[in-house]
Amino acid sequence: MDNTEQYEFDRQGFLVLKDFLTSQEVDKLAPVVNRLVDHGEEHYEQEPRKKSKWGPNYHVNAENGYHVSGGLEHGETIIIEDFFNFDLAFDFLVNHPKTMSYIAGIVQGEIGINNSELRVRYTSNASGTHGGGPTNPKYRYAVNSNGIDAMMVRMIYFVQDVDADQGAFCVVPGTHKTKLPIPYTCSVDEEPGMIGLEVKAGDAILFTENLRHGGLTNRSDQVRKTLHVGYGPAWMMSQNISTMDEVPYLKPETWHRYDQGQRDLFQPWLRKELEYQSP
Repeated sequence: MDNTEQYEFDRQGFLVLKDFLTSQEVDKLAPVVNRLVDHGEEHYEQEPRKKSKWGPNYHVNAENGYHVSGGLEHGETIIIEDFFNFDLAFDFLVNHPKTMSYIAGIVQGEIGINNSELRVRYTSNASGTHGGGPTNPKYRYAVNSNGIDAMMVRMIYFVQDVDADQGAFCVVPGTHKTKLPIPYTCSVDEEPGMIGLEVKAGDAILFTENLRHGGLTNRSDQVRKTLHVGYGPAWMMSQNISTMDEVPYLKPETWHRYDQGQRDLFQPWLRKELEYQSP
């Protein structure tokens, strides 16, 4: 992250990073994303289930190590969490050098991964806006003598083109700094100041959770699929909805595939627990 990017991230609360993934990386991710979506669609209603602290009821797929919730009907979405466990094709996203060069510029101290989601949005689905204004302190955004000090940030990776009509990720720039409550209760498509961020396969979007954001209505026949990875201080618990504020869910088999740099991105409590387990 260079000085201009730091300035723009501080000014707007997000960056659109063109051609962030190589074509080889996109080609590696796209088929396994599709395979995981197919698997999640087949299993999302099955037992066993887990009730999230935030309300949604998730299917726990122990064999493949993921949680999935939602629906497949017109206007619905499914969220597949803990996708790292599903296939080693995702491994390169853990301690991805290009990603970490950006995260290190906006998260101070020891960094940890706290979120991993594959978001799948069907025709007519919209993601409601949230963030901006006074929010949960664990999502706060600040600047101090050492630079940007963001608590939770996310990188979204795209393996397909997404334009405004295909349910683009959207933001209200600068709202990560407002101290006033957001006054709007309208739909995401009608909220003043909201802009859709159109992307191509291989692009990425980096943003602070303190920014007002959501997803425009998907008015197309394309099923929109995006990979989210969340970062923050190493002590922060899981920010996946299924395991909110619990120790992140990482299978021993996944852990034992990782090198030391990858392991260091997971919570100290989890590292200690998994260090003594066999693959």
